[in-house]
Amino acid sequence: MPFDPPPPSSTATLRRDARAVAFWLLGVAGLVWIMVAIGGATRLTGSGLSIMEWAPLSGTLPPLSEAEWQRLYDLYRTIPQYQLVNQGFGIEGFKQIFWLEWLHRLWGRLIGLAYAAGLAWFWLRGRIPAGSKPRLLGLLALGGLQGAVGWYMVASGFEADRTAVSPYRLVIHLGLALLIFSALLWTALGLLRPEGSAPAEARPVRRMLKVAAWTLVAAMLAGGFVAGTRAGLSFNTFPLMDGQLVPDGYWLLSPAWTNLTANIAAVQFNHRLLATLTALFAAGAVWAALRRLPDGGARRAVLGFGASVALQYALGVATLLHVVPVSLGTLHQAVAVLVLASALVALHALRPARPPETVRPA
Repeated sequence: MPFDPPPPSSTATLRRDARAVAFWLLGVAGLVWIMVAIGGATRLTGSGLSIMEWAPLSGTLPPLSEAEWQRLYDLYRTIPQYQLVNQGFGIEGFKQIFWLEWLHRLWGRLIGLAYAAGLAWFWLRGRIPAGSKPRLLGLLALGGLQGAVGWYMVASGFEADRTAVSPYRLVIHLGLALLIFSALLWTALGLLRPEGSAPAEARPVRRMLKVAAWTLVAAMLAGGFVAGTRAGLSFNTFPLMDGQLVPDGYWLLSPAWTNLTANIAAVQFNHRLLATLTALFAAGAVWAALRRLPDGGARRAVLGFGASVALQYALGVATLLHVVPVSLGTLHQAVAVLVLASALVALHALRPARPPETVRPA
């Protein structure tokens, strides 16, 4: 027909497929973001040890009979958390902590299903952009590894005299979640904007932003040790810690390196220090962007990163001063992922343009 639109070009089809895959990855990244927030709430409420079985398939359904509830409750009563913290709170109290951990695990299964099903759908239809298959398969493997690491973390809480999971395993679990989120987001951004466009003048901004981003990652992992040792329940003043800049007992433990992960005073101080350095480096990136970048997407991305860091810093102080209520603690963990996302978006926007190819004389 004369008025029919022309068939799409191969270039247009490739762009359409890349955008579709990118939006799918962004959706999965959003699910991971929610998962991190649920994980924070699970930890803060002490719910993470309520399910003592790793049943990837059968555990999808909650208990459907009173006999099953009683069986799971009897299992829970064998671990130190019940005997030392929750003894006598009854099966109704057990149900309250069970549901949050069950939701946490269910959400992980939903993420795996959303990723695996989406990958299969795009793969079978030949819509995965060239060169992306190895990375997408790698992300699938990381997701499976995260499930195993999650159980490895939970199992540490069943050991003698433990009422919570190992802080080291908690940080591994958190770090892997952040890695998966970052890889999902960066891959999606690369599909949406495969070529960098930042001018040479943006290099100092990008360097400062990289320093801020890596310091942010260190602060987030240090926050995992704060969560794992419950260091946020001590030294609930700001900016000083019991009236001192560096608290007494900072270097108390032996061997010395254990102070970085097990000494409550040192763990909280380190988190504060890294968060403050992140804020300073972010302010430096914002200042450099205002001086060197023209108005546009890259400049706004850096400003957005600076705003998210300021929000997270204020939220962290509020969480500390209020002795880590579940609501603020969960929000603090969720906004940390927002800051990470804004850092990645800004770094991606500041990728330098490719130099023009030189043509060799014949």
